[in-house]
Amino acid sequence: MTAELVRGQNHPLPDTRLEIRVSSGVPVAVGAVLSDAAGTVAGAEGVAHPGAPALPGVEVSRRAATEHRLTVDLEALAARVHRVAVLLALPADTGGPGRFGAVAAPFVAVAAPGGAEVATYTLTGLEAESAVIALELYRRQGAWKVRAVGQGYADGLAALFRDQGVPCAAELAAAVQDAVARGLDRAAAAPPPPTGEGDRPHRPAPPVPAPPAPAPPVPAPSAPASPAPAPPVPAPSAPASPAPAPPVSAPSTPAPPVPAPPAPAPSVPVRSAPPVGPVDYTHPRRRTAPPPPAASAPPVPPGAPAAPVAGDAAGWSMEERLYNQVWGMFEDLARTTAAYRGAVDFAESRMERELDSALSDPRSRLGTGDAARAEADARCRELTGRAREALDRDLAQLTAESDVVEPALPPAFARWDHPVWHAYRVPTQAPMALRLGDLHLPERPELRIPLLVRLPLERGLWVDSGRRGSERALLTDEDRLRRLALDTAVAHVARLLAVHPPGDFTVHVIDPAGSGAAAFAPLTGSGVLAEPPAAGPGGVATVLARLTRRVDLVQMAVRGGAGADALPPDLDTAEQLLVVHDFPHGFDDRAVTRLRYLADEGPAVGVHLMMVADREDARAYGPVLDPLWRSLLRVPPVPDDHLADPWVGHAWTYEPPRTPQGSRVLHQVLASVAEARRTRRH
Repeated sequence: MTAELVRGQNHPLPDTRLEIRVSSGVPVAVGAVLSDAAGTVAGAEGVAHPGAPALPGVEVSRRAATEHRLTVDLEALAARVHRVAVLLALPADTGGPGRFGAVAAPFVAVAAPGGAEVATYTLTGLEAESAVIALELYRRQGAWKVRAVGQGYADGLAALFRDQGVPCAAELAAAVQDAVARGLDRAAAAPPPPTGEGDRPHRPAPPVPAPPAPAPPVPAPSAPASPAPAPPVPAPSAPASPAPAPPVSAPSTPAPPVPAPPAPAPSVPVRSAPPVGPVDYTHPRRRTAPPPPAASAPPVPPGAPAAPVAGDAAGWSMEERLYNQVWGMFEDLARTTAAYRGAVDFAESRMERELDSALSDPRSRLGTGDAARAEADARCRELTGRAREALDRDLAQLTAESDVVEPALPPAFARWDHPVWHAYRVPTQAPMALRLGDLHLPERPELRIPLLVRLPLERGLWVDSGRRGSERALLTDEDRLRRLALDTAVAHVARLLAVHPPGDFTVHVIDPAGSGAAAFAPLTGSGVLAEPPAAGPGGVATVLARLTRRVDLVQMAVRGGAGADALPPDLDTAEQLLVVHDFPHGFDDRAVTRLRYLADEGPAVGVHLMMVADREDARAYGPVLDPLWRSLLRVPPVPDDHLADPWVGHAWTYEPPRTPQGSRVLHQVLASVAEARRTRRH
């Protein structure tokens, strides 16, 4: 049975040898962009187009035409290729229509070698676009799938190539259009007919998780995200380009999207150990080279779901593979839900149009109106039923994957109720990412996706203690909400301390009125703080002055290329976290200026900020502090749907981290951290 896809929907591929058929009302050029697990394209040689139509495993036509047949052999692709994006483009400067909105909607079909169509997709809804990513073939959970994309670009091929991360995008777009204009008369060869036992056996490759940007969630932008790491975003009207990224915060303020995380760059961080080498606060294990491909999964019989495996993704280590797999689950859940919602909207709008058409005819109103209404309603139920069936299939597979991935997560990625915390040992190196909570959608609330953000933190955190953020906050008593905010902040601080080696992470607390003493007790009692919480205007000024001086000195060392031995011997080169409670109590204008400076300049040199505050308490400053709030990732202490993904812009419900009721796990972990720090000092 052929699957009729809607935008965002995916479908498993039964074979690795395929034919992609394209039909359009006017001549179009066809191409393919090949990328790796991180979404990186290996230059112009990673693009098949009319001027260079053949790449290993892919061949396209040399000319623009109304009918195309692309041959694809997924097993013949280069080992690094995890994703094949099929593009369509209108020829430029030919006097023809310059936009897809002026012609009939293009139609794309993916067919098996025998000629039977596996999936089809009609690219509706295009307007000013002259180039479009029609669909993509991608690896997931040990098997290949096809996804309907339909992402168009009004600025043409150059914008499309830039969005796909192709180097020299403008030059390549001009070369493609030049080849189309020359009209070289050679079509792609048809796929060889199947020969039974001569055909190669199906051997699915490992999945391609779309990793998010190495930074924490940020406010969602209204336009589609381009391929650069960023956080989730509020739902836009059209799906963002298929680049992975982390979640983005509240739609009320625009922020960069969170696309797939690029490969990290190698570096050696300078901590409080003896100062040697250059000052560098990038993650010590971020690499620039592409990771090796994941190990091949066992063959999957046609039509059967792939058996989920923890770490079934590309990466240098199990930690990196799990991180990439979590982001792959995040993207799959976002896109499959978008497909379901789009199908339901289409079915309902179609029913309304059919009813309007039937009831506008006087003859229909004379006795046949009820029959027309019943027929339209039946068709609507059939379409929504099929969409729900596809959604339930994908949700079941993602749930099964989550069931095997969650138990395999390391402490930095695990919930506080995970057994791994009971066997906790202080680590010898920092992890690549940290879990800040969970995300879920209303279609399956029990399916939780870990919200992972890369380390070191590239944005500060704002634990919002105000009651205006969400309906749940409005229904929560003000004093209880403030206590929940402090407890959430302490849980985040404890996790940050727990996942760093002893002495590599220093925490300072500002509590001007001492009102957070009870909540901060686990930190003060265990002895993990650098010093007691600062109180009063004098304490606030002292801590801010010391951290501002540290930022200035390290910035000068970094910019001048000086080594860590050039810094004063009393300077703590470990990463620093400043926790500010009860803002702006105890802050004068000078202190506020220093706080904004730390929020802007600190993360690049290892100084991070966590605010536990109600924005309304600082309303006297007016818009002066707006840049401060926007620079921080808002993580409320109660469930809130302020985060959006970077692919389709769903509003995701964020669940803050919680320690189990009555559990001593957080105190035990902090005691282990404090003991390791004492042992290290001696």
